[in-house]
Amino acid sequence: MHFEISRKELLPPLKMIIGVVEQRNTIPILANTLVKVKDNILHLTATDAEVEIACNLPLQAGITSDGDGEITIPARKLFDICKSLSSDDDIQVSIDSEQANIKAGKSKFKLQTLPAIEFPERPKLKEQASFTISQNDLKNLFYKTSFCIAVNDVRYYLNGLLLEIADGKISIVGTDGHRMAVAQLDFATEANAKVIIPRKAVLELSKLLTDSDDEIKISFDDNHIRFELNDSLEISSKLIDGDFPDWQNVIPDEPDKIIILETNVFKQAITRISILSNEKYKGVRFALTNNQLIFSAKNSYQEEAEEIIEVEYVGDDLEIGFNGTYLLDAVNVVSTKMVKIALSGSGDSCLITEEDNEDSKFIVMPMRL
Repeated sequence: MHFEISRKELLPPLKMIIGVVEQRNTIPILANTLVKVKDNILHLTATDAEVEIACNLPLQAGITSDGDGEITIPARKLFDICKSLSSDDDIQVSIDSEQANIKAGKSKFKLQTLPAIEFPERPKLKEQASFTISQNDLKNLFYKTSFCIAVNDVRYYLNGLLLEIADGKISIVGTDGHRMAVAQLDFATEANAKVIIPRKAVLELSKLLTDSDDEIKISFDDNHIRFELNDSLEISSKLIDGDFPDWQNVIPDEPDKIIILETNVFKQAITRISILSNEKYKGVRFALTNNQLIFSAKNSYQEEAEEIIEVEYVGDDLEIGFNGTYLLDAVNVVSTKMVKIALSGSGDSCLITEEDNEDSKFIVMPMRL
């Protein structure tokens, strides 16, 4: 097998697939990318046995090939070699016995290969359902929720995002047990869905999504989900098998202490106060009184910070503590000029929503300070 391709054509797809390749892998084949030439198309595939990204490059102008074939080449080394070359270089790749010979200009490289037959097979979807959504919409739904995904939690169903389609809406929900983010859109489709997408698949797909109205096709069955961004790029993933928490019951029911203030004012106040919060727990205290919201924090060195914001509020006084980092993560994805903070009591969660938009909700559980 031999093919020649320009560096500017090969680097982008290598950059797309390299994210799923683990730096340290106990299974050697998973450190490689499957390189396949068939019918004048170059196929590149990488996987960690859970998430797979596949790219296709038609062999057109500036790209030549000689004979079909397939082999696996160390993905990180191939990417680093390609990245290090000059932008106008042409890259020649030929397979000789158990080595891949790579030549570009006056540079030559030899890489060890592994047989393609050892590479994991592409997941097959059975009795699949599918729907389409714009890349921009899906990117925004992920952006507003993915920060809440748990990381390596023993409650494995929290290590991903819930994708649910029901009652004319698509809902994306993330939670780590201490906070939750919900993003929804009105969505007309005959498909019904309730699946949990693993964190790594969400993060890698988010890198590939664009801000365009181009549609992405999503297909799934009981075990796998596949995202087809176009004819030449797709990402597949195993689904998390588990029961996601009943997220609708977590949303506070009609909190009576409502504050509306500028998003940037809220963000900057939390940022400043958190400087002197406890380094481990990042606790920030809210004190709500007539026309004032008082932020305060202190740490084990007896250092303290306080900031008073004038707000329109008349009601009972309230003191409550929160993790400042969780509040800041939520307000960082708020896209409106004003933010709405809703509270009930000192033992109840905080509900953060965007101005005049109930489709984005952020819930933070209180903490004792």
